[in-house]
Parts: sequence; C-alpha cells; structure tokens
Amino acid sequence: MQNGKQDAISARLRELNLRLPEAAAPVAAYVPWMRSGSLVFISGQLPLEDGKLRYKGKLGAEFSVEEGAAAARLCALNVLAQLREACDGDFAGVRRCVRLGGFVNGTAEFDKHPAVVNGASELIEEVMGESGRHARVAVGVANLPFHAAVEVEALFEVEPEEVSHG
Repeated sequence: MQNGKQDAISARLRELNLRLPEAAAPVAAYVPWMRSGSLVFISGQLPLEDGKLRYKGKLGAEFSVEEGAAAARLCALNVLAQLREACDGDFAGVRRCVRLGGFVNGTAEFDKHPAVVNGASELIEEVMGESGRHARVAVGVANLPFHAAVEVEALFEVEPEEVSHG
C-alpha cells in the first residue's frame, strides 16, 4: 500500500472474479511500459490468454463485433497486468486512466471499430469506476502483429514517485 491508500483496483478485480494474466514480454525492440513522472504509458497489448493469442483473424470475416469486443476486453486485462508491473504490484498509486488506443484488424468493409474497442473501455471503467473514464481512439488497420484481431495501448496517471536522496 502506498501512502496508506488501499488498492481498490485489486479489490475490484477480485469482486468481479477477474484474474490478471502475467505481464507479457515484449515481442520486438520496445519496453512493455514506460513511466515518466506521473504518467505510465502501456505499449500495445494483444488478446493473450494463458500466454497464447486467443483471437487471430479479422473482424468482419473471422470475428463478429461481439467477439471483437471480447478480444478488446482481454487486451485490457493485459494492459492492467502491465500497469501492475509498472506500479511494483500495487495499484494504490493509480489515479486514473487518461487514454486508450484501440487498433482493430478488420476487413476493408468493417466499420464498427468503436463498438469493438468498447470491450476495453468498458472493462477499464468497470474495474476503475469513475477514474476509469478516458479519452480514446479506435481505428481500423490492415493487419496487426501475429494477425491479432485487436490491440490496445493505454496511458495512466499515477502518483509521482518520491525522490530519494542518498
């Protein structure tokens, strides 16, 4: 616990019977999260379950909007797993979700990107309450790494780290 605050996010995850996965290792030349002052940037997370890509394919072909929203929800759980790592396992210092970015691997005709990314947005709000409300972008792309159906990135505000002096 930081500053005596309880970890409401972990409590809410337990209440909702949601288990965060292990934070995924990066698959290329980047870090999974970066902390700068009071901001934590989470790199794009795929719909991984038990370390395996669960949703592989295109929205509008292999997947429906509802399945896409489930994939985005799974991405959001992976986002929270990275946030947990960035906060040394304790969500108590997390103030709010500032922004989500959702990328949807869809056919050229698919145009329901916002409904798909709602899966991630709704999960973050369900877990974080009012502090989970965020700005967002939902875009369609021609493809994603490993042909994933959805990818979600995020930006969170946290309590600034204390400066220690030697």
